[in-house]
Amino acid sequence: MVVNDTIIKSILSGLDADVFEDSTILVTGGAGFLGSWLCEALINLESNVLCLDNLVSGSIDNIHHLQNKDNFEFINHDITTYFSFDKKIDYIFHLASRASPFEFSRFPIQILKANTLGTWIVLGITLKHNSKLLYTSTSEVYGDPDPSQLPLKETYNGNVNPLGERACYDEAKRAGEAFVKAYITQHDIDARIVRIFNTYGPRIKSGNLYGRVVPNFIVQSLQSKSIEIFGDGLQTRSFSFVSDTIRGIILSLIKGNSKGEVFNIGSQDEITILELANRIKSLINSNSEIKFLDAKPDDPRRRCPDITKARTILKWQPMIPLDDGLKTTIEWFKNKIVQ
Repeated sequence: MVVNDTIIKSILSGLDADVFEDSTILVTGGAGFLGSWLCEALINLESNVLCLDNLVSGSIDNIHHLQNKDNFEFINHDITTYFSFDKKIDYIFHLASRASPFEFSRFPIQILKANTLGTWIVLGITLKHNSKLLYTSTSEVYGDPDPSQLPLKETYNGNVNPLGERACYDEAKRAGEAFVKAYITQHDIDARIVRIFNTYGPRIKSGNLYGRVVPNFIVQSLQSKSIEIFGDGLQTRSFSFVSDTIRGIILSLIKGNSKGEVFNIGSQDEITILELANRIKSLINSNSEIKFLDAKPDDPRRRCPDITKARTILKWQPMIPLDDGLKTTIEWFKNKIVQ
């Protein structure tokens, strides 16, 4: 639990400890990678957490240690079907969605529904309870951006292929943003949007179905398997450690002047996928070879956020250097593989 305690301490750094005390908070997708860390942080802030998840990509293992807490309740439910709450919901964090690129071709309808129908249902709950809402969108809404637009500002409208393999996710998230904006316009709800850039850390899944690039590279390196890179490896990403992302999500909700705003939450340290693979190999001292596979359709060539707005309004910026976050994540996977 040392890793847990360290990450939670980092998330809570600089937060007002009383902001959520005795409030009731709904977290959709609360058993997922990000959702479970958010639930744990909110429990430490003395709030009553309702964790809603249908466990199609989340895991009960992520929240098992929370289930004996008096201020935590797990609800096994699909957010795309209606659900009502007897108790007053003060805050809502809507994170529910499959999000791995490996899932886009296998579960496109479910992904579309979670971010459209599911978001509409969450907005109805928000309106009924007069809750404050945070909708987690994604850097995918920018698509494959024009290089002249980098680093990406929230005002950039993106370059997305509506018929591509990734469309079920990026276009659904864009539609989800439109739903949130419509409810702000028509019903004056208190809502905001965060566009999350590539996040990694303990509890992130690896493997061909759920895996992202960081956990897959780590597991492949630990097992001395070939590190598989799609394309030439020169495409870039900006990786944020999970504690930084969760702290940004919480700050986006609690800052008084964040209503109606959109924030990029991510690191500005851009790195090529090939360099990331070599960095992970070096940290593990692995002898894995690098294997290049065919590029994925519509895979963005570059991705890097402008976080000026988050710095200015939220007083937020990433604190965990990439190597430090990778070392923590590598150790977590080492323990997981041994178990």
